[in-house]
Amino acid sequence: MDSLEQHEVVGQTNTWGNRHPFLVLVLTPLLATLTGSAFNIWYNLSHIEPLLNEIQVQRFHESILWFNVVVYPPLIIAWALLVRSLYVPYQKCLKHVPDNDPQIERARSRVINIPWYAAALCGVGWLLCIPALNWGLNTAPGDLNPHVRMHLSVSILVAMLISITHGFFIVELVSQKLIFPVIFRNSKPADTPGTITLSLRLRGLLWAISIGACPITSLILLGMVDAGERSPWFALAVGVLGVVFGLISAWMLGRLVAKPIEALIDAAQSVARGNLDVQIDLLRADEFGPLIDEFNHMVGEMREKQVIRETFGAHVGQDVAREILAHDAGLSGVAQDISVLFCDIREFTARSAQNSPEEMVAILNQFFEKMVAIIEEPEQNERALFGADNLPRDKGMVNQFLGDGFMALFGVGGKTYNHGVAAVSAGCVMLEHMRTFNQTLKDQGRAPIQVGIGVNSGPAVVGSLGSPQRMQYTAIGDTANVASRVEGLTKVVGKPLVFTQRTRDMLPEGWPICPLEPQRVKGQADPIKLYTIEGLTFDRQEGSEA
Repeated sequence: MDSLEQHEVVGQTNTWGNRHPFLVLVLTPLLATLTGSAFNIWYNLSHIEPLLNEIQVQRFHESILWFNVVVYPPLIIAWALLVRSLYVPYQKCLKHVPDNDPQIERARSRVINIPWYAAALCGVGWLLCIPALNWGLNTAPGDLNPHVRMHLSVSILVAMLISITHGFFIVELVSQKLIFPVIFRNSKPADTPGTITLSLRLRGLLWAISIGACPITSLILLGMVDAGERSPWFALAVGVLGVVFGLISAWMLGRLVAKPIEALIDAAQSVARGNLDVQIDLLRADEFGPLIDEFNHMVGEMREKQVIRETFGAHVGQDVAREILAHDAGLSGVAQDISVLFCDIREFTARSAQNSPEEMVAILNQFFEKMVAIIEEPEQNERALFGADNLPRDKGMVNQFLGDGFMALFGVGGKTYNHGVAAVSAGCVMLEHMRTFNQTLKDQGRAPIQVGIGVNSGPAVVGSLGSPQRMQYTAIGDTANVASRVEGLTKVVGKPLVFTQRTRDMLPEGWPICPLEPQRVKGQADPIKLYTIEGLTFDRQEGSEA
């Protein structure tokens, strides 16, 4: 039979068996048959031949020889032709012929059913032994011991059970390992029509037959038919062989049942640890097939949702994404007490006229990357400003980008920390980092930039705004409006960071707070009180407008 030395299947090791899959498959049931034959020969030598005369023994041996010459070659040829019929479809799959090719579809059904074909051919061969050998003994002169026919049937039936069960399991193992990865490269074995799969319940029954065939069945039948003296050593040997056959069956059953269970357990544990790159590559046509397919499908959907969450979070912020996913994703909002921070780059329009769009995008991306990290990812050892006894600086969320600026929210989701302290601290840290940022721009031959930061605290409705087709997560209300206006007043008052009375009331005593001249704000009847942190000027940004 042709081998496949030239081909290596993706995902398989380049072993001798992988290079000669059909030769291995042809030889597999022969090994199981030889195992049964070994038991049969031993039984014949110890229990049947002592009951025969010399001529009957000779005729018995001649009958076995002629049976092997006449019956087994056609059965072996039939088995080889059956395996050979898979070769061409196998080659087509290697060459990526379309999966709907009729020959490939028939081969898929045949390779799933091939353990049954092997069991049937093996059973036919052994069952034909009984009449053939009895006929040979009948042609010998002399009276035949009445126990011979029963002993002959016992030896053949026990050997047949051993051969069929072991042959079925090992053919199934070999075909799954060597043929399935190619034949089912782009399809699922469990979805193949016209197949007879062995259920787990029947597999357990067959396993029990395999284990009990030699040590239990044979001993019981021996006790029923053996009228003469019987050596206890044979019974002991039968028991030992039974244990060996049982262990072999248990190993094969473990490969067929325990392996997919272990793979599912390992994959489930990996998913529980957060690893969604898990894929179970076992191809099965029994109950494990749909179970593995559903598990892979479930993990695939989880992987897609994770990508969506990560992409979603990259656009709206991870905290915003979690907030939306944790609540109703529809058009809704919740009244919350928060602090709103607006940040804007000064003279951005004039700067844009002097630089290319690509250069401005590069500057904005550098700026936003650093500012977003300051707000959303404060360092673990970083503390709220102006006092070693203060708690670690709490984070906020950048809600949306506004061209050359952005809006950030603190205290969203009912968080209990002092969001006014967090917002003002974040603004101060942002201004401190502007020194390093502007120095980087200078090193790149670019002019430094200046920013204005406005903060206001109070009630706002936080949630999704827009239409069912397009929504935006934001904060709505007077608190957000005033924060935006206050940011615009930073240039008027000459301070880079300005906050309102509401925010001032949330700051602890001891902070270097400096009151500013009250300013009128559009939409407010009276001028609003403004404050800043003492010492923060545009000079601190390495780009003085004073």
